[in-house]
Amino acid sequence: MKLDVSLYPSKDFRADANVIRQAESLGYDAAWTTENARNPFFALTIAAAETRKIRLGTHAALAFPRSPMVTAQIAWDLAQQSGGRFMLGLDTGLGRHIAIPESEDFQVQVERMREYIESLRAIWDTFQTDARLRYRGEHYTFRLMAPFFNPGPIEHPNIPVFLTGANPTLCELAGELCQGLHAPALHTRDYLRDVLLPALSSGLASAGRARRDVELALPVFIVSGLDETEFLRAKYEAIKQIAALARSPANRSIIEHLDWKKIAEELNALAASERWGDLAEVITDNALGEVAVVADPQDVLCQIRERYSGIADRVCMIVSRESGRLIKTIMRA
Repeated sequence: MKLDVSLYPSKDFRADANVIRQAESLGYDAAWTTENARNPFFALTIAAAETRKIRLGTHAALAFPRSPMVTAQIAWDLAQQSGGRFMLGLDTGLGRHIAIPESEDFQVQVERMREYIESLRAIWDTFQTDARLRYRGEHYTFRLMAPFFNPGPIEHPNIPVFLTGANPTLCELAGELCQGLHAPALHTRDYLRDVLLPALSSGLASAGRARRDVELALPVFIVSGLDETEFLRAKYEAIKQIAALARSPANRSIIEHLDWKKIAEELNALAASERWGDLAEVITDNALGEVAVVADPQDVLCQIRERYSGIADRVCMIVSRESGRLIKTIMRA
């Protein structure tokens, strides 16, 4: 089981890149950036130039607001700059950032993501081989690549694609087409075993692939600190992020599995009245412990192994750029 760090980018991309560089020096396998108020690619651009071993990836770059051509070019450049260490993680963003049109059901959007991934690979093939670009689907069509816009071949053209999947249908799609699946950050071991892994296995079977062909990466909230102030800050940040996920319609199946329907309703009521300071009254310590690793720094890795051994290929610890001392202590514990 590989140990990664997952960052929510800040306004200081240089500081974010410094955390990634420190993670490399400590032996972490990969660093992921998540799309939030900031673009997830920018800090990786700096880190790609300043690191040599650590793998770099977007945990949940939003796909649908970007044309596959735009995403293909960004990923191509990062793959070249990092020497083949870049991994492209995509998220539909549905129910979180993007409303589903009334005329389209979720299955249509899943097929749209299928075409998105297929068209990415068609574009990359044209970049690498200069073959004529010929991709036609229901949602995306690409039939022109002028030489001026073709960046040309690179040494490592096979860019791994990870898909973020909270819905079992998306997990199946990852099993069919992708090199990796990011589980939702809001999860439990039981949810992974009972819902996510069977869906992933179904997708693998339909494509004649083996379990080893897809890496399961688990983003995990880490509530820890070297002192009480740091611990309370980490706890507050985790609660804010968990509250946002619990309110998202995209996580409805997870909420039902957790039996958090009442919690989600209370969080929605607090959000409607902008009572953000009261979130901790709803997400109690017991609820937090269900979906986050809450431990002293020296015990974090032990809890990760106990909870995810035999399930995860990667565990991505969700940290902030202020967590440099913490990730150092965890790795050296």
